[in-house]
Amino acid sequence: MTVASSTAPDPRRTRLRVERPQRTLRELTLEKMRESILERYFKPGERLVERDLCEQLGVSRTIVREVLRHLESEGLVSILPQKGPIVAETTLDEARQIYDIRGALEALAAGTCAERKGPEAADRLEVVLGRIKAAYGVRDGRQVLAETSEFYRILFEEAGCDVAWSIVSSLTARINHLRSLTIKTERRDVEGPEQMARMIAAIRARDKERAANAAATHVAEASRIAQALLARQGD
Repeated sequence: MTVASSTAPDPRRTRLRVERPQRTLRELTLEKMRESILERYFKPGERLVERDLCEQLGVSRTIVREVLRHLESEGLVSILPQKGPIVAETTLDEARQIYDIRGALEALAAGTCAERKGPEAADRLEVVLGRIKAAYGVRDGRQVLAETSEFYRILFEEAGCDVAWSIVSSLTARINHLRSLTIKTERRDVEGPEQMARMIAAIRARDKERAANAAATHVAEASRIAQALLARQGD
């Protein structure tokens, strides 16, 4: 007679199993460094000394170097000859180019979204806009950035503009670097959401032209604010 083997796990073995963390130490370090740059803990042009970062973050030099290389690919860090890594400085011309790209692609996405989806997309966007307003209400800049990125992800997803979104996604860190400046300006917490609400209303009404214009106007105003701030910093 053959005795069937038990498939129940051996409790002596399972109690020794090491649970894998949801995110690696490298990912956590990358997130912390990215937030520190966006929140201006590290200022544009400031040197990023590996030894100091290791001490502040409590991680190895290998991780710090990997993170700095990743941030360089995002445009948040520049590696200069004879000087090493510094926090990247966005020039006025670079800012104009970033906003020009945003304006064109977000207008395309908003217009296409209105034409293809209408109320269905508007409902999803309205939920996220509510979270953006709530984040502004408690002065949580980090959450404003996160929810605003989610707003545009949904906009491009509903529009089916996958290629355009891949281009915008590649600029997300640099966009948020500029956005972290503009969201702190006077009345942006009111005017920004109002402009986004007009875009949603046009999408709900399936008005392609009005939706595209609302998106372009919103980006143009953000561009004007960002360029004024950058010019002031350069004085």
